[in-house]
Amino acid sequence: MYGNLTPAAARSSLESCTLPFNGPYLDLQLPPRRRRSWWKITLLTLAVLVCAVAGLAAGVVWYFSLDLPPLDTLQEYQPSVVSRVYSDDRQVIGQYYVERRILAPLADIPQALIQAVIAVEDARFFEHPGLDVIGILRAVWTNLRRGGKVEGASTITQQLARSLFLSPERTYGRKFRELILAYKIELILSKEQILEMYLNQIYFGQGAYGVGAAAQTYFGKNLADLSLAESAFLAGLPKSPNNYSPFKNPERAKKRQEHVLARMEEAGFITETERQEAGAQLLSFRHPVAEQIAPYFIEYVRQQLMAKYGETMVYKGGLEVFTTLNVDMQKAAEQAVLKGLRELDKRQGWRGPIGTQDLALLAEQTPATPAQPLKEGDILQGVVTKVAKDHVLVLAGTTVGRLSFDDMAWARRRLRGRDPTKDVTELPTVKKLVKPGDVIEVAVKKVERDSVQFQLEQTPIVEGGLVAIDPRTGAIRAMVGGYDFARSEYNRAVLAHRQPGSAFKPIIYATALNEGLSPATVVLDAPVVYEQEDTEKIWKPENYEKRFYGLISLREALIHSRNLATVRLLDRIGVRTVIDFANTIGITSPLSHDLSLALGSSSVSLVEITSAYGVFANQGIRLEPYAIGMVQDASGQTLEQNLFGPRQVVSKETAYLITNMLEDVIQKGTGQQAKSIERPVAGKTGTTNDYTDAWFIGYTPNLVVGVWVGFDDLRSLGETESGAHAALPIWIEFTTEALEQLPVVPFEIPDDILFVRVDPETGLLASDQSDQGTVEIFTKGTEPTEPAPPRIDPTDFYKLDQFQDGTVGAVSAPR
Repeated sequence: MYGNLTPAAARSSLESCTLPFNGPYLDLQLPPRRRRSWWKITLLTLAVLVCAVAGLAAGVVWYFSLDLPPLDTLQEYQPSVVSRVYSDDRQVIGQYYVERRILAPLADIPQALIQAVIAVEDARFFEHPGLDVIGILRAVWTNLRRGGKVEGASTITQQLARSLFLSPERTYGRKFRELILAYKIELILSKEQILEMYLNQIYFGQGAYGVGAAAQTYFGKNLADLSLAESAFLAGLPKSPNNYSPFKNPERAKKRQEHVLARMEEAGFITETERQEAGAQLLSFRHPVAEQIAPYFIEYVRQQLMAKYGETMVYKGGLEVFTTLNVDMQKAAEQAVLKGLRELDKRQGWRGPIGTQDLALLAEQTPATPAQPLKEGDILQGVVTKVAKDHVLVLAGTTVGRLSFDDMAWARRRLRGRDPTKDVTELPTVKKLVKPGDVIEVAVKKVERDSVQFQLEQTPIVEGGLVAIDPRTGAIRAMVGGYDFARSEYNRAVLAHRQPGSAFKPIIYATALNEGLSPATVVLDAPVVYEQEDTEKIWKPENYEKRFYGLISLREALIHSRNLATVRLLDRIGVRTVIDFANTIGITSPLSHDLSLALGSSSVSLVEITSAYGVFANQGIRLEPYAIGMVQDASGQTLEQNLFGPRQVVSKETAYLITNMLEDVIQKGTGQQAKSIERPVAGKTGTTNDYTDAWFIGYTPNLVVGVWVGFDDLRSLGETESGAHAALPIWIEFTTEALEQLPVVPFEIPDDILFVRVDPETGLLASDQSDQGTVEIFTKGTEPTEPAPPRIDPTDFYKLDQFQDGTVGAVSAPR
């Protein structure tokens, strides 16, 4: 019936045929409604799954966020910054740090360096919110395609989060925390702030943190002076500073630089021509320097800073410390001490080979890669391979050199114990000193085209110290606290207190002058015995020469360092008077309250007695020695500045009188070697019992220098190793070079100094007819007013006897 109807006609017919029906209406659209329910179920299931995943993700985020550090203060975060120490001409001479970092604002960082870092580390840095999904997918695909991890996906923000807050461990937990922190950091900081913090925080190898320190470490340059090639090299380091080190893996470092340049070209930061030119540029690296100038001085400054500012400020606060050290003087001081102690050590005797080595095993070893070319003065260890007729062959590293017998002749004096006065034997020849296999220390004497000449050396055990001060300001210009800071950090220039011997005598004589005596005042140099009240022991001082010289002037007593005359002088003016005077000019160490003070029995430090001599050099004006001129914080604000305060503690006249007497010590006395300085110089030697300590303190109007030599454990330096023999050569070596940068200045003569012709035996006015008079200087009011009595010639008595016997003509008797 409906077979020929179209679907539309059939639908119309059905709609017209309605039947009465009392029950519920049956909807003929039931199948489509069932399909919509399935979609709802599917959508509901997906929603539940999404919620579950979201909940799980939220739970994971919540869990890994539990122990994350707060980021509230991130905008005020200040990284650990290196504190730098400068010399007097603003050269960097030292650094204190936990992480060696020089803070650099983003505006001061070259655009090429910023672009290089972005190109190689995070090309989409300015487009992502801290984690780069596209970058992650790209890295995964690249690593799968190449069958290993060749590309990372950590953004700059992630690396910063890891560096600031997380450990370097490689776990999924740390990675989750890194992602969370990176996202949070992006909410708090701008992209520019993140980039600046990253460039100052990240590690570049060789102990350098941040781009500022990296530029100085690898190229010795400020950031503004970096080239594109240098910037690309630095940008390639953070990924693996050790693997891309130019000192360990130069080829790998070069490939890494080329990779950075290629990424910069891909990112559109540079052109192909710029990439090629930068890649062809030869980089000149600043090689790591193990030697540090003025290590004792740097440590001396550090201790003062620690006491004032604390550890955190010194090691992390980025202090700028401007010191008084003069680099040229410091180098001269270190060289002079090194040379002087080596020469003294050789005079004491050779202690023998350092060890032995099997030559057969040595021959089997693979030759080492040739080191830096040898140069004259280099000191190294070598192995004796052959003893010939007049020389020894020595293998030092990969170099075989010749050591002639003449260059080891000093070793004939063989020291077999600790005491150079007793444990020494003199060998008849040097030929049997060494044998093949002996390990010895040698210095390069001469380098020729196809040969090297060595000379035998020995590392000294003896120690020494030197300090140089500008007496006009108190500024410490040079300081050496020992032979080798790596061997012993104990600063003997500051911390060691040793007996100064005769170097203390100028203080006693200056006290006498201050009390109204004069250089012409006579004192008896004769045997004397004192009984010590507390022990009832007898003390009988002696002169160095084991002789006595009768009545002598204070000038002669000081020139020739007469012990007996000095003891009598101290007894005359009083021990208490000398101690008070010593304290006035800067001696702070406790001093003995007895007459042994005349022989320098009380221990003092080198820096304090050198500073005390500076009062004499500076016309009686006292200035405290200081090493730190100014300290600024990381922002450039001045924290302290030394405004030295001069104090007139001794009259100009007294200072000039003692200086004039000490000039004669150089011209006529124990310091005559120093005449080679050829400018006005005053000074005094010092030697203690058994030659335990050797001193020389000397000065010009613009520099005062003190030198001490001795063993740490109080033993003899050896016979005749006095201050003039052991310490003075070091003083001359240093001062000759140090004074080259200072003008020649005479000691100024005060207005109240008088020049008077006196009789040297009495100190009274010399007769106009006398040919024995000498010109002496006096403070006005202390000059003699009485004439000296006529001098009696012993031959006059002989002539008188002859006259009485009628053998000679008449002579008048002496009056």
